[in-house]
Amino acid sequence: MPKITRGPSRKSNPVAARGLRKTRDAVAAKPRQAKSVAAKSGQRAAAAKSVARWSAAEVREAFTRFKAANPEPKGELEHLNPFTLLVAVVLSAQATDAGVNKATRQLFALADTPRKMLDLGEDQVRELIKTIGLYRNKARNVIALSEKLIADFGGEVPRSREELETLPGAGRKTANVVLNMAFGQPTMAVDTHVFRVGNRTGLAPGDTPLAVELELERVIPAEFMLHAHHWLILHGRYTCLARKPRCEVCLINDLCRWPEKTV
Repeated sequence: MPKITRGPSRKSNPVAARGLRKTRDAVAAKPRQAKSVAAKSGQRAAAAKSVARWSAAEVREAFTRFKAANPEPKGELEHLNPFTLLVAVVLSAQATDAGVNKATRQLFALADTPRKMLDLGEDQVRELIKTIGLYRNKARNVIALSEKLIADFGGEVPRSREELETLPGAGRKTANVVLNMAFGQPTMAVDTHVFRVGNRTGLAPGDTPLAVELELERVIPAEFMLHAHHWLILHGRYTCLARKPRCEVCLINDLCRWPEKTV
């Protein structure tokens, strides 16, 4: 019978033994690490919920400061009319305003109405917006919403949230932006910046964008609501940054409840 040759035992091979122990330790550590991350996340969530709510006077003070610093804030999406604003907001999902503006300057020069957009066609729209993320699906939505505007709304952008939300590619946030910027309605559009500011500062904590939206509408005085979402978006975009918030120049750092703020 042929002799079977075995590799060195772990006892006779200390290097192999150490390697096995490291592997076992690493495997055992993963659940502990996952539990640790989950625990920290849970602790942060619990801490956020336990933070004292802003008083009505503090909320008014915050928006008084925002207004004094920027009395007439403007959205940064370039547009020519309600239709081009609607298209720009639909295109801005998971994209930057700067990136959208770069693509839409040429698009809107060619098509600034639903009929012109249909005449341009999906292939040409797709070619013009190909620098924007998810451009293929967005091009389909732009053509589809143009068709629906003509078929159901006489080519005009509707002025109600419910009707706007029936358009392809348009959700609640899109509807709120259009109602606010195109028609001057005091709506609260909650994007990633507003969601972060509302939760981080303690101004309007909520688990979902809708929860934050409703809380902001509840606490912000009516006189500030027209421009409130712009102030919060700009604050989140340029001051209350996701990774390295600029607490040292924050207008409301003394009101902010975030336990990790640097001032």
